[in-house]
Amino acid sequence: MEQQGMIRIGTPVRSVIIIVLLLAGAVLVYLPEIAPSLLGQQAAARDDVYTYIADLDFWQRTNRERTVLANARFDLDANLEDVPLTVGDWVGEDVPETNQEVMILLDPEQYVQRLYFNSAGQHLWLSLIGGRSSQPFHAPDICYDADGWQYNLGSHTIPLAEGGDLYGLWIEAKKQMPGDEHATEQIAYYFYLFPDERRTLNDGIVLFKVTSARYGTVEETLAVQADFVRQLFLRAL
Repeated sequence: MEQQGMIRIGTPVRSVIIIVLLLAGAVLVYLPEIAPSLLGQQAAARDDVYTYIADLDFWQRTNRERTVLANARFDLDANLEDVPLTVGDWVGEDVPETNQEVMILLDPEQYVQRLYFNSAGQHLWLSLIGGRSSQPFHAPDICYDADGWQYNLGSHTIPLAEGGDLYGLWIEAKKQMPGDEHATEQIAYYFYLFPDERRTLNDGIVLFKVTSARYGTVEETLAVQADFVRQLFLRAL
């Protein structure tokens, strides 16, 4: 006699079910890794958006690595001088590096130095340093230390307009210049950009750094710099 209420599943059907379950499991495992790339590719299909990998370090990956969408090109297959001079409320001008020792020491493939002003009268320097070797890159605190500055270090998160957070490092530096009544203070914020998740040195690295005088507290100064950064980077994944 046949048992009532039971459904027998044949071998072919059972095999299909097992395959479907295995595929579903694979999707759940690998989706967090491939989703940023897929979303980045969709964004890159737009003519005005470019996808990069941003991180705090260029030697090794950190847990702050993010895929970021930018409205300007920050890779060495482009001309970094094409980054807009008008960025939101900020208007810039090129200021060529006159210290040839810096250029000899870094030997960058591309080097851009600009001074930007906003309508509030605040200003900041944008430095873009690109290369396909490790020579152009070192933590900015090395330069400050060698030149006799006192400094503090930290990290800062910038929430982007279209979602996600961009992470960077900041350095607060102070030095008493000869003949000046008050010490000179600077705050720099920086991170590294790679053209894709492979982070191959031959494909190039770009250091993105903004530097300004201190406007109030460190946090208030970083907020001014963050306003500039948000004009160029739209979203983090």
